[in-house]
Amino acid sequence: MTTLTQHNWSIDPAHSEIAFKVRHLVVTTLTGKFDTFDAALTSSKDDFSDAEIHFSANIDSINTGNADRDAHLKSDDFFNAASFPKLTFTSTSFNKLSDNNYKLIGNLTIRETTKTIELDVEYGGTMVDPWGNTKAGFELNGKIKRKEFGLKWDAVTEAGGAVVSDEVKLHLNIQLVKQ
Repeated sequence: MTTLTQHNWSIDPAHSEIAFKVRHLVVTTLTGKFDTFDAALTSSKDDFSDAEIHFSANIDSINTGNADRDAHLKSDDFFNAASFPKLTFTSTSFNKLSDNNYKLIGNLTIRETTKTIELDVEYGGTMVDPWGNTKAGFELNGKIKRKEFGLKWDAVTEAGGAVVSDEVKLHLNIQLVKQ
């Protein structure tokens, strides 16, 4: 019987981005990101098909490029950073669909509300950088409904359109470093 060795990976924050997109006034899309986050992956298989993934982002690090909007997002209308300083994700499965495509399923917690979400993952590959570090890259995409997580603020324009859509698109580019 072969014993598999567990490999631990951590996120390289200098080469990773945790971004989201939301429709504003129905006519434009605004992008935001979290500047402070952490992630770890454990896997015994080279193709990561048995990966266990844990992720967190500091709500106070939300950055949309507009200080007033960021303050509103940190308020109780949305994330309530004072009471709920982090959002977290823990995987329940990481299924390989084809050579470079996976389906990541896990539990996302925002404001003490936990929901199962699915993310499409494209594996970019693994290589050794010029300093001898083994790196792996992934691009993740998915959608959530913000109101399901207690991000409740809502307003309607005179024409009846939502000021901020309920659907939020998630887009993550992740580079991991083997420990």
